[in-house]
Amino acid sequence: MDRPHKEVTIYDIAKKLNISAATVSRGLKDRAGTNKDTKKRILDAASEMGYYTNSFASNLRNKRSNIIGVIVPRLNSVFMSQVIAGIEKEVSNANYTLIISQSLESMKKEMSSAVAMFSNRVDGLLVSLAYDTRDIDHFENFIKRGTPVIFFDRVFENKKYPAIHIDNYKAAYEVTTHLINQGHKRIVHITGNQLQNVYADRFKGYKQALADNGIAFDESLVIINGLNASDGMESAEQILKMSPLPDGVFAANDQCAVACMQVIKKAGLKIPQDIAFAGFNNDPLCCIIEPNLTTINYKGYEMGQVSAKLLMDLMYHTGGHSSDNLVLDHELIIRESSASRH
Repeated sequence: MDRPHKEVTIYDIAKKLNISAATVSRGLKDRAGTNKDTKKRILDAASEMGYYTNSFASNLRNKRSNIIGVIVPRLNSVFMSQVIAGIEKEVSNANYTLIISQSLESMKKEMSSAVAMFSNRVDGLLVSLAYDTRDIDHFENFIKRGTPVIFFDRVFENKKYPAIHIDNYKAAYEVTTHLINQGHKRIVHITGNQLQNVYADRFKGYKQALADNGIAFDESLVIINGLNASDGMESAEQILKMSPLPDGVFAANDQCAVACMQVIKKAGLKIPQDIAFAGFNNDPLCCIIEPNLTTINYKGYEMGQVSAKLLMDLMYHTGGHSSDNLVLDHELIIRESSASRH
């Protein structure tokens, strides 16, 4: 079996060029005072011999890893891809490396991801919480070490951790009010685990809009599930068994809304004439399904950029505060799925 190659050091380069290791070190770090020709010889030799900077050892000395960690529930949504793209832009502009981990909607996996990020000594951590996360004790070690942690989108309100999100309560209130104004009164709300701020706040907004319009809240019209496509299909089966049938559906995300619409349409019901639909997130699916889906738009790319900028402010103490709680804008986009019954 071939023996592994020994790692090339600055002493190997110094020996090859017959100069001191200190000169090699200065040349590699582009320090002032190094002769231009000598520097070129050093860089050429380093490249030829396969030398690379031991950033790990250097980072230990500097107490910085130049790594930013990101923990997200899943990477398979357009929204999360946009968030990551926004984070990536800010992070790479500042010469940081990004490590991304998926919790796969599990608090247990989120905890192990946090341990891995802590062991890798990330300089800062951005987190969108898992579906079933009940507490945030597993991030406490970062705070003790002085490593900033920011929650985005799915947040946990706590003074130690800044949070970046939209006003989910207000957005859901606007969607539900819109459906009511179109003449829909018996509105199903498909939502997620109420441990999560995004779903709890959207549920509260839905309930308040009903109350403000004189419509009694009916618990039998609330469906709680994982909000994926198969959950949307199952929700449709539940809706079709309701008597009387509802005349509107507000789903807490678009993927679930679209899957639900497809089953409702196959059952022979017309959208929006029989049942109006609205979703949340402005996923590209909204404009593929017929009729196009009414939804709430908020910018994932902007959320990623703002999160990364605030994190770096905290890392360098340039004006960010641990209690920062930023609320980004959203917009109700009205499409054919929620047209008027009047």
